[in-house]
Amino acid sequence: MTRYAFYFDASSCSGCKACQAACKDKHHLAPGLLWRRVYEVSGGDWLWDGGAWVSNVFAYNVSLACCHCERPICQEVCPAKAISQRADGIVLIDPGRCLGCKYCSWACPYGAPQYDLHAGRMTKCTLCYDEIDQGRSPACAAACPLRVLDFGDLDELVERHGGLSEIFPLPEAALTQPALVITPHQAARRARSAGARVANWEEVRPR
Repeated sequence: MTRYAFYFDASSCSGCKACQAACKDKHHLAPGLLWRRVYEVSGGDWLWDGGAWVSNVFAYNVSLACCHCERPICQEVCPAKAISQRADGIVLIDPGRCLGCKYCSWACPYGAPQYDLHAGRMTKCTLCYDEIDQGRSPACAAACPLRVLDFGDLDELVERHGGLSEIFPLPEAALTQPALVITPHQAARRARSAGARVANWEEVRPR
């Protein structure tokens, strides 16, 4: 059985946010709602060494949406049983059952479920299942000009790219077992110990 997953190459992402814009356009998302967010990570400093200033500054981008986890904590905590998981791993919210209580948002370590103020309910990435069911790619992956964002069967992506599914600022993968495969940026290993921060937190923070 196919289990769909996202693949992201952080080593080559330019941070253009075409994926983010395509998602908003496809799903007609209201202002303040971002189902896909591009995190701008930066860190390091200028160091005085041997009579000269030496830079160890780094920066990279992380494009993130719902990870359609093998263990979707959002589904576990939903009191209305409004969240379900298809056989192919895609996690969906039933708008007819959602109470808008935000429990799923509080539980999700990726900040994927987001409250739609106008609809009075929770929303999130659907992995564009309507496109996938027609044999097409999710809008975000199709829009990426550098082809650093893709999707496919999780096992095939792991075999092709390796099994990494966490880099700063993402949580430990063991929490929810996300359907996400990442090629890390060369600075990702330094990020956790070099004072890295999310530089555009005001943009990506769920409203």
